[in-house]
Amino acid sequence: MEKLQAALAKARNQRDWRNDPPKDKRPRKPNLPQTVPEPWEALEKVDLSRGGLRQHRIVAHDAGRGSTNFDVLRTKILLQMQQNGWKRLAITSPAPSSGKTTVACNLALGLGRQSNLRTMLFDFDLGDPSVHEFLGIDRPHRLSDVLSGEVSFDKHAVRVRNNVAVVTSPEPEPDPTQFILSDQMETFLDDIQTVYQPDIMVFDLPAILSGDRARAFLKTVDCALIVALAGRTKFNQLDICEREVAESTNVLGVVMNGCHPSAMSQDDL
Repeated sequence: MEKLQAALAKARNQRDWRNDPPKDKRPRKPNLPQTVPEPWEALEKVDLSRGGLRQHRIVAHDAGRGSTNFDVLRTKILLQMQQNGWKRLAITSPAPSSGKTTVACNLALGLGRQSNLRTMLFDFDLGDPSVHEFLGIDRPHRLSDVLSGEVSFDKHAVRVRNNVAVVTSPEPEPDPTQFILSDQMETFLDDIQTVYQPDIMVFDLPAILSGDRARAFLKTVDCALIVALAGRTKFNQLDICEREVAESTNVLGVVMNGCHPSAMSQDDL
């Protein structure tokens, strides 16, 4: 953790901002700067494979017919978060394999097409991380290595656009809940937010009903989006999930993934 703090302190000194930092680390009004701070530019930039993105149904990297639904979702989420001064968005689901990672990746890349916004995507499904596979990002260290100070944040996070950074973990953490509940976690996120000034932080979380990992983290975000899978997610699962999320944070809405007219019945929900 000392190495992380040293790296963050160094990054702060590189900023061309001489005014005092705001007392509230989560300002109520969105910060839309015209220039990118130096700490952000220092992150390694990687190119994404268009073929690999299509394979995982990541379609929002470029504008087009395929990205329309995610563009609409992006706009609705962005307007509501800006209206409330929210910065941190969790994406979860009632059960695994509902498409939450697909939604998280598409949302982050769609937000990246807004040149006046800076977005960070974090893979916090630490028991079964998959963002690195969906985006084709190969990093040698786990997120816990960054939190412990073994690896500096600026050597682990990458930029996939000038204004989109991604934080992945290539393999499962042995004890994800302990990692999420550690004393360093909230300080770590606050420091990242202060130094890199992202407008939106998107967290891909585990499914609510698969354990306690998502519940443990929800208290640190401003709002959450729930992803359900048409034809598979049961109505009672969605109801329990929504109530449990609402106990810890604001429910931004529910996305029905894979929804077709034939699948839209309460019995199938």
